Amino acid sequence: MTDELSPEDELRLNVLFNTELKAVRIDESNMTLWALTPQGEASVPLKPNERADRYLKRVREMLSGHALGSPGGYPVHLTRWTRQSQAGLSIQHLAQLLLIAEEEAVVAVVHSPALTDELARYAWWCMPTLENARLMLMRDAVCRGSMGRTLAQFLVDHLAFLHEDDVGILDTVAVMLVSGVLTDAERLAIWKRGNSRNSYYVAFLELQPDQLPNPRPARTDHAGVPHLAGNPYGALLEKALSAQGQTFLATVALVLDRPEIQEVVNHTLDALAQWCAPLRQADEAVRNAARAALLGAAPQFEMDCAALDALAAADADSVRPIFLKTTAVGSLMRRKIEPVVTPLLDAIEVLRRQP
Repeated sequence: MTDELSPEDELRLNVLFNTELKAVRIDESNMTLWALTPQGEASVPLKPNERADRYLKRVREMLSGHALGSPGGYPVHLTRWTRQSQAGLSIQHLAQLLLIAEEEAVVAVVHSPALTDELARYAWWCMPTLENARLMLMRDAVCRGSMGRTLAQFLVDHLAFLHEDDVGILDTVAVMLVSGVLTDAERLAIWKRGNSRNSYYVAFLELQPDQLPNPRPARTDHAGVPHLAGNPYGALLEKALSAQGQTFLATVALVLDRPEIQEVVNHTLDALAQWCAPLRQADEAVRNAARAALLGAAPQFEMDCAALDALAAADADSVRPIFLKTTAVGSLMRRKIEPVVTPLLDAIEVLRRQP
């Protein structure tokens, strides 16, 4: 056993250190160190003189000593610190973390609010994973830069690999919608995936409830909703009967009729609650006066107002007492939440019924 690298590797690494390194990674299966430089990629085949895992530890210690001045290596065991306490690190320090061939150090860079488009490109070269793509697309600098499209395209292409991972679908679609880097065609393609897995719809309901793709026709009596300034029933009813409102309600019904996991139910109910904000934010006296004013002008909407009341009363708290007692998913979960969901589906049916 030796505490030193083989002479060939030590020489090659010292030569490499005299170049302008941007990022370093190690392919452990092939025992090859890869470096990214302004001229492109460079490879160093490693020639271990002891057990591979011990040798790679020494290689990383040498990289850390060069990049960070810390021959002890990067504290990969401090995962919580790595992922949550990067706000104070400078861009220079983040760049140094990409030179030590530690995956946890790359994750630290990806989590940093100081991440730049250039650093995102180097971090992506080091570790092109689904989770890193999602995290980096949460940074405005990346979305506005050249990496925004690269990461979005990767996520679009890899949606199919999520299969039945509903939480992964929720997170991935949400990040892509918030990033604003999707093309109209990509956005529509993601929406259409909801035909086979309704969890694809949920982020649209939460984040873009008034800009849903493929809008359905407005209800035929949409134009008959009275325009009453400051009336929460009038505002919500006008929205509900519009093309976007009918699309939103139909989609909520599709999701709540057959959700697969509890997270999908929670997110959908909170999206519905946000959509019903005009009613939810009004106190009882205001609501009573507004309802009377609306029905005084258009009594034919009485059933619709009752349906809006039912929808406005629901949010994720409505199912929390049920979910606190069970981890059920699929059909068993659906049976347990029927007392909450069925009245909502009935209310949506009323609002979508043509007069």
